[in-house]
Amino acid sequence: MGTLQQRNHAERHRTGRIGWLRAAVLGANDGIISTASLVAGVAAANASHASIVTTAVAGLVAGAMSMAAGEYVSVHSQADTENADLDRERRELEEAPDLEHRELAAIYVRRGLEPRLADEVATQLMRRDALGAHARDELGISEAGQARPLQAALASAASFAAGGIIPVLLVLLVSEEVLLPWTIGGAVLSLAVLGIVAARIGGASVWRSCARVVFWGTFAMALTAAIGTLFGAAS
Repeated sequence: MGTLQQRNHAERHRTGRIGWLRAAVLGANDGIISTASLVAGVAAANASHASIVTTAVAGLVAGAMSMAAGEYVSVHSQADTENADLDRERRELEEAPDLEHRELAAIYVRRGLEPRLADEVATQLMRRDALGAHARDELGISEAGQARPLQAALASAASFAAGGIIPVLLVLLVSEEVLLPWTIGGAVLSLAVLGIVAARIGGASVWRSCARVVFWGTFAMALTAAIGTLFGAAS
């Protein structure tokens, strides 16, 4: 019995990884696809090697900054909404604590507790941390999931740069004659590895995760390469 309790206590669930895993995978995936697609499009248009290098580096920097700015604004809006809800809840607890107590108890009843037990649970939780109890069980705001704009922005920029640096390195290291196939091949391989890692961490199907990111990444690069070829032939 003691061993079972220890095992349950030490159990770790993958749902705690959802937030950072989503941001990291999205950023790295976007970095690989965006930068490699830019390189593929410009290379297919028969641009000079200097132009391709400039495009790749500019795309990497612009993409990372765009991800950071977008994530900061988005998460900051979420944080503002959460803070407004918490301020309102704080006022309601000061002005009508009995009503808030009944409201919290009613939540526990809907979750399956007997009314008397729900009332006791609400009493004890509000005695310890009334705002925290209402934030968690009424508003759905927890400390672990609370919005952190700066952290989200830095993480998004870093993950985008980590993905985007792969096509940039290929542009710098591979000769112009074989740059296009090497860029597409390197990006596809990187996307496959990213899909495998994300699946392993998240406990999802490796094949499905890998196939998903590879398909959409290849489609994006093929489309931009086709556009580059079209404009290159027309010029």
